[in-house]
Amino acid sequence: MPEKHLSTQFDSELNGVSSRVMELGGLVESQIRQAIYALSQFSSEVAAQVIENEARVNAMEVDIDRELSSIIARRQPTARDLRLLIAISKTTANLERVGDEAEKIARMVRAIIDSGASRSLPASELRVAADLASGLLRKALDAFARLDTAVAVQILKEDDLIDQEFNGFVRKLITYMMEDPRKISACLDLLFLAKAIERIGDHSKNIAEFIIYIVKGADVRHTSMAQIESAVG
Repeated sequence: MPEKHLSTQFDSELNGVSSRVMELGGLVESQIRQAIYALSQFSSEVAAQVIENEARVNAMEVDIDRELSSIIARRQPTARDLRLLIAISKTTANLERVGDEAEKIARMVRAIIDSGASRSLPASELRVAADLASGLLRKALDAFARLDTAVAVQILKEDDLIDQEFNGFVRKLITYMMEDPRKISACLDLLFLAKAIERIGDHSKNIAEFIIYIVKGADVRHTSMAQIESAVG
């Protein structure tokens, strides 16, 4: 991912930490897939695996941050190199938070199972939003590996689709609760799950913004799409 430098050792260090970020991203993707599988199948066993693996995600975040601090202290990078390292740090933090969301989903799945809630709950309808969120994260990681600003802009646009799915699901849950008030508690659990999925999309969007920051040196957070496209163009 990084450009070549006069210092081969510096290149090696940048490539090494970038590889660690991609490894973390792969682990987090797996966490999401398992959490959604646990939800769709009401599997306590798979949910437990997600919860157990969260410790690995946290440990990797700490290791990457330690490595970044060491590189910055020894190399004192400037310009694009410094932006790269800052963005890697922020991306790592966002990936760890995605792992947190996967763990939340897994814990809530176990709570729903333990409560004896009916499997007739519309949990399967969350799959569309979950697939969108998982796909968006994968695209964000691929774009980060290539520092592809065009794909980063696409990701920022596609995050709106996840928001639309979330809003649609909330409306369905409200209808479901009105039809059967006995399911209100379980439906609120599903609402919590839907929000966790939406947050995964938000973190992917953040990673896309970091890509633009690295390549263009422009902070596009909290700006309009027109301003983002102007910065990239």
